[in-house]
Amino acid sequence: MNELVFLEPNRLGAIPFTTSDVIADFTGNSYRSIQRTIVRHVSRLETFGRVRFQITPFETNGGVQEKKIYKLNEPQATLLITFLKNTDVVADFKTELVRQFYAMRAELMKRQVYREQLKPIRRELTDVVQENPDKGEWSYKIYTDLAYKSAIGKTAAQLRRERNAPQKAKAIDYMTAEEISEVAKAQNRISVLHEMGMGYEQIKALMTQKLMVGKLA
Repeated sequence: MNELVFLEPNRLGAIPFTTSDVIADFTGNSYRSIQRTIVRHVSRLETFGRVRFQITPFETNGGVQEKKIYKLNEPQATLLITFLKNTDVVADFKTELVRQFYAMRAELMKRQVYREQLKPIRRELTDVVQENPDKGEWSYKIYTDLAYKSAIGKTAAQLRRERNAPQKAKAIDYMTAEEISEVAKAQNRISVLHEMGMGYEQIKALMTQKLMVGKLA
C-alpha cells in the first residue's frame, strides 16, 4: 500500500500527518473538492489544533502554478474523512489510513521506550570510559561513533546529514526504533569489552569484524 502517513522531520517528538493531496488521490475526490471541504469545516478541524499548510509549485500547460497543500494530524484527518461520501474506495482508504496512523504511533512509542532503555547503558559506557587509563587518548564520542557505525553503518554526524537534522541535534532522536535497539546492543558490547581491559583499537577491530560478518550474512 502507498505511504499515507508522514513524519517531517522524521524524529522523536514530531507529529504524524497526512495531506489533502493524499486524501484527494486515494478517495477519488478532486484536489479542489477536498480543499473546499477543509475550508468549509476548518473551525471544526481546528478543534484538534491549527490546520497547517504549505504552498507548493506545480507544472501545468500554462506554466508554473501554486497550490495549497494542507497537513492534517490524525484527529483532523479522521474528522475530515467523515465529511466524505462513504463509497467503497473511501471506506478502504479510511481503513488503511487508520492502520498507518496506528503503526506510526506504535513506532514512535517504541522509539521512546528504547531511548529510555538506552540511557543506563550510555551512563555505564561513560563510566567505563572515564575509568579507563586511555581516556585521554580516546573520548566517549569516539566510542559512541563506533557503536553507531557498528549498529547502523553511520556515525552520528553522517546520520544527521543524511536525515537533514540540525548539526547539534541528538542523532538518536532521528533513529528508528530498530536502530536505537541495535545501538543499545552495540554500546553494551563495547562496555563489556572495555571492562575486560581491551583498548579502543582492540574493541574497534572486534566491532568492525562483527559489522563485516553481518554484511556478508
